[in-house]
Amino acid sequence: MRINIPNRIGFGTAPLGNMFREIPEQEALDTVDAAWQAGIRYFDGAPLYGAGLAEFRLGEALSNHPRDEYMLGTKVGRLILDEIEAPDKRDLGEKGGLFEHGLPNKIVYDYTEDGTLRSIDDSLRRLKTDHLDYAWIHDPAKDFHGDNWLSVFDTAMNGAAKALTRLRDEGVIKAWGLGVNRVEACELALERADPDGFLIAGRYTLLDHETALARLMPACETRGLGIVVGGPYNSGLLAGGEHFEYQKAPAAMIERVQRIKQICECYDVDIKSVALQFSLAHPAVAGIIPGASRPERISENIALAAVPIPAELWVLLKQDGLVAANAPVPLGN
Repeated sequence: MRINIPNRIGFGTAPLGNMFREIPEQEALDTVDAAWQAGIRYFDGAPLYGAGLAEFRLGEALSNHPRDEYMLGTKVGRLILDEIEAPDKRDLGEKGGLFEHGLPNKIVYDYTEDGTLRSIDDSLRRLKTDHLDYAWIHDPAKDFHGDNWLSVFDTAMNGAAKALTRLRDEGVIKAWGLGVNRVEACELALERADPDGFLIAGRYTLLDHETALARLMPACETRGLGIVVGGPYNSGLLAGGEHFEYQKAPAAMIERVQRIKQICECYDVDIKSVALQFSLAHPAVAGIIPGASRPERISENIALAAVPIPAELWVLLKQDGLVAANAPVPLGN
């Protein structure tokens, strides 16, 4: 497997970019410190997260730790400019308004080779480091680019993918792939380039996994590629929040969560444990990166991922059609 996440649980830093709310600086730094103290050694960022805010905070929080003791991933495809814009007016596709509490710097798409190299240089500066481990091409997919997405994707393959392949071959980065919310872009990337894996958010979760299970996971397993599962709580809905796919959850999805919770309660198991362990159970999954914006959530996630879950619970979820019949699940206890 070309992608490796230490301990199979990393830290997704989107919340550090003031996702959904304005997070105090010290709280953000304390959350990264809590992740470190809990043994997490993979940290994943992106320029998009608060227009560079998450990377600034992550770089500051990790600056006192030896660089060879942790792994860093970030994304390319967007540049953060010195020009100012209103964060709540940005066009972020399906993520509209997500980072309205972030920095006011203008965000522009750039999937070209030059833009990719500039993006990496900018991220290195914000992260206070001299090298990255993983680089993900961020969101060259329909949910952000609409009917024009194939043209954007083509630019990303001819620009960013070639630049990252060269950097990997030169040893500047260890691996690259796509960081997306859609399976289709990953499938096309397998035809067009030589990625090492994918960071796919929300598409291999307890609530949404059938498309990835049928199409992407087998292809990656056959090639020995690793999948990093982002958003295992589906924007928080599986963790008691109100959001699904970065928006207010629809009634049908809320009802689905309630049905899963009822089964979990029969076995005195937290639905968050079921969510995390479901995503981890597939052999193509290199790791998961649940986000957190409060220090106490870090140790909670690690503990939840290790809680014994009775095999009978998984059987009931499959019988009720809440989990695909052929989805790998933990062996049970």
